[in-house]
Amino acid sequence: MESHAKLSLVAPAAVPPVAQQPLPNAPAEASRDVEAAASYRLVIEEGPTVGTFVYKTLNSTTGEVVRQFPREQVLRLAEARQYNAGSVIDTAV
Repeated sequence: MESHAKLSLVAPAAVPPVAQQPLPNAPAEASRDVEAAASYRLVIEEGPTVGTFVYKTLNSTTGEVVRQFPREQVLRLAEARQYNAGSVIDTAV
């Protein structure tokens, strides 16, 4: 197969650095963010259907589920016998 495309060289251009303004108390804020992140842990479990997963963010101290994806209501809906994919939202007009 023959190519008739013409190639031309482009000289690299210097990219100026992004101006950064120092954050007040940046080390203290970063330290608090790290401490807050350390108080959570991510748990990934197999979902109710083969090939699905449930992602849970847990409070490391209490074990409480802070967030879950997909939500419990969505999991129950997917397990319902009468549920068919697309039956919740009908986009056909």
